Amino acid sequence: MGRGVRKPDYTRGFIDRHGKPRFYFRRVGFKQVPLPGLPWSPEFMAAYEAAMRGSTAPPVEIGANRTVAGTVNAIVAEYLDCSPKATSPFKTLAAETQRTRRNILENFRERHGSKRIFYTDARGKRDMLLTREHMQKIVNEKIATPFAQRNFLNTLRAMFTWALSEGRVSDDPTLGVKRRKVKTTGYRTWSEAEIERFETRYPIGTKERLAFALLLYTGQRRSDVVKMGRQRIHKGVLTVDQRKTAGGEQAHLEIPVHPKLREIIDSTPSDHLTFLVTSFGKPYSGNGFGNSMREWCDAAGCSDVSSHGLRKACARRLAEIGCTTHEIASITGQASLSEVERYTRAANRKRLAQSAMTKLVEGES
Repeated sequence: MGRGVRKPDYTRGFIDRHGKPRFYFRRVGFKQVPLPGLPWSPEFMAAYEAAMRGSTAPPVEIGANRTVAGTVNAIVAEYLDCSPKATSPFKTLAAETQRTRRNILENFRERHGSKRIFYTDARGKRDMLLTREHMQKIVNEKIATPFAQRNFLNTLRAMFTWALSEGRVSDDPTLGVKRRKVKTTGYRTWSEAEIERFETRYPIGTKERLAFALLLYTGQRRSDVVKMGRQRIHKGVLTVDQRKTAGGEQAHLEIPVHPKLREIIDSTPSDHLTFLVTSFGKPYSGNGFGNSMREWCDAAGCSDVSSHGLRKACARRLAEIGCTTHEIASITGQASLSEVERYTRAANRKRLAQSAMTKLVEGES
């Protein structure tokens, strides 16, 4: 098309992933407008005429998507950049962590996007406009719960730590910012009574029992369990490459298959690459599997526990038979031994109490 010639208005259509036809009208200088129904139907033509008049399509604001250097918009956009040339560590994070942090940063950008983070004086020195006092006020007034405050601060600290190391800011405004302490033990560990209740509800050979056994006898997260399949078992050893580890790196595990898990796998029909598939024959996503486990647990009368509690139950069982922290970590794959100790603290206390009482009785005899 020659220079100065106006591009024509146009209508485009396609078939979406559900097999339904979709149509849009785009008028030059305006945003595209969805057209309902089929071409030449009354509703289609009414929407088309309205779009032609420009009454339903707001004009496109030139430069609306551009970011101004030094603003919250700019720093968030640079941190979320996952292109090959990007220096941000965000692209190395696990998919679930990326999703969570992206939501937090997009909400932060929506509220404060146009605000400047720093001011550059005549000598080129950057003075921070976003200070610790501002950040503390945001945490106190806008972030409602201790969990949300923790996630918010962890996300912004990661972003500003990177920005400071890259010289994009002169200070980290999250340093020293306090949040309300989270007083919780996290996901509740399954008791042996709850384990028996679930196993009674779902016999060997069912998908529910296989899913349960994979969680209990491997000690893995749901995001790793959904990727397990027969091809990952060789000479009685299950290979797992964990998605979520410290720094976003994978942790390679080789877990001997428990005899009970072997029995359940052999008794459950499967013609797919993964042990667990949806009713449509597709592999589960981590969140989809978590939702299904929630339904299965509720149906079994185990509404107070979840799939992650089985990971803790596996660690508890290992601690109760005297496994060391390093031995437990070789199964569960946690990078932090303190996290393993937190999982097994109650079990260790119980075992030590029994040992102490035995010694006391023997000493008195």
